[in-house]
Amino acid sequence: MKQRHLVIAFIVALAAAWSLLQPFTITLLCYIGLYALVAVGLVMLTGVGGMTSFGQAAFVGLGAYATAWICTSPTAAEWLGFLPKGVYPWIGLVLGLLVTALIAWALGAVTLRLSGHYLPLGTIAWGLSLYYIFGNLQTLGGFTGITDIPPLTLFGFSMESPRVLGVLIWALLLLAIWALHNLLHSREGRAIRALKSGRLMAESMGVDTARHRIKLFVLAALLAAVSGWLYAHMQRFVNPTPFNLNIGIEYLFMAVVGGAGYLWGAVLGATLITLLKEELQDALPKLLGASGNFEVIVFGLLMLLVLQRAADGLWPVLAGWMRRFIQAEPAHKLVAGGGAVQLDQRQLPPAGQEILKADKVTKRFAGLVANNEVDMTVKAGEIHALIGPNGAGKSTFFNMISGVDDPTDGSVSLMGKPMRGHPSREFAALGLGRTFQHVRLLGERSVLDNVALGAHRRGHRGWVASMLRLDRAEEAAVLAEAMRQIERCGLGAVADTAAASLPLGQQRIVEIARALAGQPAILLLDEPAAGLRHLEKQSLAALLRQLREEGLAILVVEHDMEFVMNLADRITVLEFGTVIAHGTPAEVQADARVIAAYLGGDMA
Repeated sequence: MKQRHLVIAFIVALAAAWSLLQPFTITLLCYIGLYALVAVGLVMLTGVGGMTSFGQAAFVGLGAYATAWICTSPTAAEWLGFLPKGVYPWIGLVLGLLVTALIAWALGAVTLRLSGHYLPLGTIAWGLSLYYIFGNLQTLGGFTGITDIPPLTLFGFSMESPRVLGVLIWALLLLAIWALHNLLHSREGRAIRALKSGRLMAESMGVDTARHRIKLFVLAALLAAVSGWLYAHMQRFVNPTPFNLNIGIEYLFMAVVGGAGYLWGAVLGATLITLLKEELQDALPKLLGASGNFEVIVFGLLMLLVLQRAADGLWPVLAGWMRRFIQAEPAHKLVAGGGAVQLDQRQLPPAGQEILKADKVTKRFAGLVANNEVDMTVKAGEIHALIGPNGAGKSTFFNMISGVDDPTDGSVSLMGKPMRGHPSREFAALGLGRTFQHVRLLGERSVLDNVALGAHRRGHRGWVASMLRLDRAEEAAVLAEAMRQIERCGLGAVADTAAASLPLGQQRIVEIARALAGQPAILLLDEPAAGLRHLEKQSLAALLRQLREEGLAILVVEHDMEFVMNLADRITVLEFGTVIAHGTPAEVQADARVIAAYLGGDMA
């Protein structure tokens, strides 16, 4: 059985049982669906994107109050008097989505600049603010709320009954999961997955991470607003209570307990917590013989137990058990024959043309000078090596010429364009690909997924196209290109393997394949031979020579002198951030200052 067959079986079973279930069970399922809509947005925001939010209940409130106001306000009725009443709730949905998108964008622009514990604290602050706005605006009924909200109607058909409205709730939930699943398994989805632990790396691959974070924040808010819209027309009444901070924390619990990185974990978490709360509210007064909020205490203890035993949530545990019954096809076999769409192609400059130039680049950290007026040029069709003892400033210089950091003084140009002050994604756009001294991969993702991220800028399909599967031809082309680079680098046998499970040497080769997938004009390699065995170093050297023959400019930082001397056309030597030698391998090896720097000899 394949995974999609299991999903289809679940949907068929739910549809078959729907008309047979008791009214109370139907109502409970409606609430589970509403909660899961919010939780699935939190899975994307927190579990995948790495941004913790305690304020999603406020966005639920925006969706609920927008439609409640449209449907009950005399002012709105005056504006919309030319339309039939049955259209008002749908106008309320549009208004709720627009208001939520605008407020979420404004809040995200401020809040997402925060890091560490300040980000969740920021979400608590605006979550409380919106809650008190709902309660203090008399146009929204104050803390008393708004009553007499009409039921939804569609083509004259009333959805007043939870049994009917529940079909819409679950249809929208399943549609959202389908769309988000498509998004995560796309070019844009790989960029989203990099937000949690690989933002620096993703920027170097050409991903605008700040823009993706804002979009993800707005997406989660819109899902919450849809849930609020449905809630208002199911309850036919809204007040601020269901949109307070405590409910926002419960939504986050649902996502985390179910499995914060898994879409179906949101459904599992919403189901478990809803049923658990229902049972505790009935059982505890009978056991303790008193009324009170004892269920909150028990609920909190049970959550701690679950999180201790299953830190990644319960869905991975359930999914692991189900894998024995589910057939998984290797991802690289799914891309065979891909490439019907032509990805962006880069025309490499002619051999000898200057690609990268550093002019008197200086970097100071307070009183420490890490690089002092470093000059360097890298030309098309050559391998240029940057060497020096530990602490010479090689990695600092590497970061400045790739856009990760800005020089204090001096200038950097790429393809003849001044680049000082530009982010690393703009370096990538002009044709710079790089690896890192400390390997930066999405460890839980396959080698194929990691390498495909390198081709991010070569595709153009956006989020909506990905959600609707309109990007499949481009996606096949991206994966086919990634597979070509994987095989070129000798990693075909591990294409479907999680990157973190590979030896360090192979992880470095994965980084090189990822950089090549972007079809760079210049390749910056930070200690590529570290961790490689002798035969692997020979294979790497052969690959780099081939790339040089194809016209690629290559800059290598490396400690293995035998590897460098047998490979480089030109070498620049740094010591304490200053260039002490520059020339061919033979000239550098004969330079007395280089010998002194490496061997500690006396030049006097």
